[in-house]
Amino acid sequence: MEPLHHADLPPGVRARFVSGVNGLTMHVLEAGFETPGRPCLLLLHGFPEIAYSWRKIMAPLAAAGFHVVAPDQRGYGRTTGWDPAYDGDLASFRMMNLARDAMGLVWALGHRSVAAVIGHDFGSPVAAWCALLRPDVFRSVALMSGPFAGPPALPFGTDAAPATPPSPDIHAGLAALERPRKHYQWYYSTPEADRDMREAPQGVHAFLRAYFHVKSADWPDNRPHELQGWTAEELAKMPTYYVMDRDRTMPETVAPEMPDAAGIGACRWLTERELAVYTREYERVGFQGGLQWYRCRTDPRFGADLQLFAGRTIDVPAIYIAGASDWGIFQTPGALERMQRDACTRMRGCHLIEGAGHWVQQEQPGQVTELLLGFLREQPIANPAR
Repeated sequence: MEPLHHADLPPGVRARFVSGVNGLTMHVLEAGFETPGRPCLLLLHGFPEIAYSWRKIMAPLAAAGFHVVAPDQRGYGRTTGWDPAYDGDLASFRMMNLARDAMGLVWALGHRSVAAVIGHDFGSPVAAWCALLRPDVFRSVALMSGPFAGPPALPFGTDAAPATPPSPDIHAGLAALERPRKHYQWYYSTPEADRDMREAPQGVHAFLRAYFHVKSADWPDNRPHELQGWTAEELAKMPTYYVMDRDRTMPETVAPEMPDAAGIGACRWLTERELAVYTREYERVGFQGGLQWYRCRTDPRFGADLQLFAGRTIDVPAIYIAGASDWGIFQTPGALERMQRDACTRMRGCHLIEGAGHWVQQEQPGQVTELLLGFLREQPIANPAR
């Protein structure tokens, strides 16, 4: 397999492979690689994205003096060495191992530390865990879309306390609504989800177009607001791409919102040529690699492992950036507040960008770049020996 062709990349960005990274051969995009000794920025994408989702901000960040690196993460794109089977090595996709992938790549590139680890969507918790576990390596952190509420808690002070009644079954509650629903993360954890999307009746390209559209600021019904709690009634207030109709697949969910030809032509933040890059990658490898991340999130075994870090905080400088039209800000009720109040002890700002939905670094790359550079200028970015 060849790296992504230079014709698909902006000037100043190259693609190549880095081998021997925690069992992976990682496909990475790079900018600012010409001059050795630059401080590094590590950019971690989410779902259904690839390193290419960072293309619009890489060269501007490099122009400010950074070595900017964006990998296709485990399970995605042209990175190889991961198990693609639903019943395969699920544990390799657990959060601790994803953070190990990130650190392995940094060191394989010859950096002892990075000036910042920057994560979007599911890349946001990976970036957060990197900063929490190895602040000596990941000197600051930028979280996009997904707030980080901290490690899962351990029950405390229960010795003499009365027994706590079990929490209501949220899935039974969603299914029992007058309009029966299901949560997208648990749908993504089913054996059928990859096939549903890979064999979407409208084709992968049209499915991705509708999916990117409906989660962007271009979709007028994205008007996110705070939810009052983790209850079926509150969660059902979110759009169906988060809390789905019980009997619909994701391609069926987003199909009614497919933009027309004029809408597609007017979408300058994701042209048809750019979307075709995503389409080729997902037609080739499918979605299961990314869906394994959701399975680790919904499997209580992996959350229990992270309880070892209960009470730990992110103590490096942190910033949060999201689109003002992004429901991801509120999909976990209370997470945004816990991130600012408890999880990050050196929070430098929370910014909601108008004119952007979930894909903030693609929809409004100029504003994202400006916020990141302002944040980075405040931090000591000296990079020790390469």
